[in-house]
Amino acid sequence: MKRTIKKVAVLGSGVMGSRIACHFAGIGLQVLLLDLQPKDLLADAKLSEKNKIVNDALAAAIKSNPSPVYTKDVVKKIKTGNFTDNMKDIADCDWVIEVVVERLDIKQSIFSEVEKFRKPGTLITSNTSGIPIHMMAEGRSDDFKKHFCGTHFFNPPRYLRLLEIIPTPDTDNAVVDFLMNYGSLQLGKTTVLCKDTPAFIANRVGVFGMMAIMNAMEKLQLSIDEIDALTGPIIGRPKSATFRTADVVGIDTLVKVAKGVADNCPNDEAKDTFTIPSWLNKMVENNWLGDKTGQGFFKKTKGAGGEKDIQVLSLSTMNYEPRTKPKFATLETAKPIEDLHQRLKALCVGTDKAGDFYRQFHYSLFSYISHRIPEISDELYRVDDGMMAGFGWEIGPFESWDTLGVAKTTEAMKAAGYKVAAWVDEMLAEGNTSFYKVENGKRLCYDVSSKKYKPLPGGEAFIVMKNFANETVWKNSACRTYHLGNDVLGLEWYTKMGSIGGEVLEGVQRSIALAEEKYKGLVIANEGNNFSAGANVGMIFMLAIEQDYDEIDMAIRQFQQTVMRVRYSSIPVVVAPHGLALGGACEMSLHADKVIAAAETYTGLVEVGIGVIPGGAGTKEFVLRAADEMHEGEVDTLTLQNRFLNIATAKVSTSAHEAFDLGIYRKGRDIISINQGRRIAEAKQAVIELYDDGYVMPVQRNDIKVLGRSALGTLLAGINGMQTANYATAHDATVAKKLAYVMCGGDLSEPQLVSEQYLLNLEREAFLSLCGEKKTLERIQSVLKSGKPLRN
Repeated sequence: MKRTIKKVAVLGSGVMGSRIACHFAGIGLQVLLLDLQPKDLLADAKLSEKNKIVNDALAAAIKSNPSPVYTKDVVKKIKTGNFTDNMKDIADCDWVIEVVVERLDIKQSIFSEVEKFRKPGTLITSNTSGIPIHMMAEGRSDDFKKHFCGTHFFNPPRYLRLLEIIPTPDTDNAVVDFLMNYGSLQLGKTTVLCKDTPAFIANRVGVFGMMAIMNAMEKLQLSIDEIDALTGPIIGRPKSATFRTADVVGIDTLVKVAKGVADNCPNDEAKDTFTIPSWLNKMVENNWLGDKTGQGFFKKTKGAGGEKDIQVLSLSTMNYEPRTKPKFATLETAKPIEDLHQRLKALCVGTDKAGDFYRQFHYSLFSYISHRIPEISDELYRVDDGMMAGFGWEIGPFESWDTLGVAKTTEAMKAAGYKVAAWVDEMLAEGNTSFYKVENGKRLCYDVSSKKYKPLPGGEAFIVMKNFANETVWKNSACRTYHLGNDVLGLEWYTKMGSIGGEVLEGVQRSIALAEEKYKGLVIANEGNNFSAGANVGMIFMLAIEQDYDEIDMAIRQFQQTVMRVRYSSIPVVVAPHGLALGGACEMSLHADKVIAAAETYTGLVEVGIGVIPGGAGTKEFVLRAADEMHEGEVDTLTLQNRFLNIATAKVSTSAHEAFDLGIYRKGRDIISINQGRRIAEAKQAVIELYDDGYVMPVQRNDIKVLGRSALGTLLAGINGMQTANYATAHDATVAKKLAYVMCGGDLSEPQLVSEQYLLNLEREAFLSLCGEKKTLERIQSVLKSGKPLRN
């Protein structure tokens, strides 16, 4: 049977419930959000009083940061109510999700009520993070059990991509298949099939990892600051590393999960690792639970002068002390290594205390995950998926083991007293030396039960550029062009923060030229943490310091020509951004034939932050679009003014959805890929469709209406007003006036039609002149040094 989800009921409006409701509304569904009525209500209480708990929870969620919604108007799709009056309304819902307090008796009570009103065939799932799924369904009807399973979202649901699907023995296989596919395709999640074991997959391995780190810390006598320096981005983990993460999650939650595993997994060979250290118990007793209580491993304080300070807990004295910056020779050696796999190798051969820590930690982790197959999952790739999507690891533990060499590391582990599961020895004995391998652009994973390599599920829906390394058509030191199959080329670059310099521009030009020779089109994307933070401003800064303005002029011309080539070529070019897509990366998207943006794309023209205007055809493009948006009878300056403000205030979209509102993405042409992992495959398909539809190269425009003095006066008056009211500095005003001049087409006596090249020349001249400003150089230097813009 074909199942369609139109309306979802979320039962429980706490932190998770309200945010799950927001995520479903964000993908366009109608949502019914229910919770308890307040206690001691009067008999004639108003509806607003009955729904106070749920309404307050939803309001708090919408105001929270980071926002749980792509755009504020999605809240209109959420209807609130209470269990007493509105449980009957779940009758017209296609999916009911329980998100109430973690107590089996309360959950069973809720499900008893649900059974009275749900229509047969309706999906019913629980967001529990630890209660056995099968126990919640006890006493329910056969139809209920058939359509019931666990759907464990991670907090915050919009941003953490993991969705664990946990069926019971009674769950219909068709329901499991539907949820696995729907979670990936519609909800944008990495769906991981789990067995109904304590803590499922991600929390089981993740909490073990944290406890193992604490054990290693005690053995090696390392401090909290030292551990967080060792376990953050340097090994491909989030900035919050270990102890900052614990403060965010809640130390009581960490202890609860660890105790749950210790109590409910008597056969876990590493159960002693889950024993709570005395100092951790002491923190719970003191109510030092992290962010929720104002102090945990870290504590925010104010100095004598009122400045904010963060202190760290000393576990030997249980007092808070000033933070220290740890120094390890191993870290200093590894930091310059950009590639995570190579960096991990360097870290694990360190000869100091840091190297000892990395070996102890990885050996214990590898031992643990090997023994969890097949207990928590039959497939080892699900463990990696869970850790990457739920805990933000850049590579999973089995892939890390591959990186360090399975055979070599296994031998070292045994020598150090760590055991591995028998299946690992069997795999190596058969000549299989890695858990993963790539064949013909497809990634394969070792399957323990069949002792063979099998393709990862998803097939053509997930394209990973680096898997096509054997299909490299062209490369330089910053980027590669691959043949992605079906006569479509793919260009990726791997510079720091995805910055766009001369070599990336060369890659774009060469890739388009190659595609024009014998391919259908080009996809521009990459798989870094961000698509691109923009142009290489370090190069501009050096040239400006040397006052080499001819070179700056050449660099801007090259950038403009490359971006214009993205639009004006004989083949379709599709850009697939994700994460940050700022400045020059935004300009590239503005000129693509189509953009397939990940939902979590944060894009905008931010150049004024470094004291210049968008110089890679972005200013020109905003003028062109403003001209096209002018309507008969409307004030001509209105659309131009909106576009001007977007650049002048360096507006960045908080999602791909908001980028449409800012006029960066185009309705009816550009689209959003809710699942970041699918965007490259969708971009490839878009290239094929554009080609098959008979793609014709556009013609450069020479009919762009610019308004000259009539609009320039209005914009300059606004700039002067902002400066007078101290909303803008003198240099802000200088940059804004240059921008206004370009966007109005110069000091023209009356409106007239101009060409794209005319605007590109104005844009380049303004950029060049601002590079000679001392305050612009100060701004660029601040961004290069600290990553933060300077308001001077």
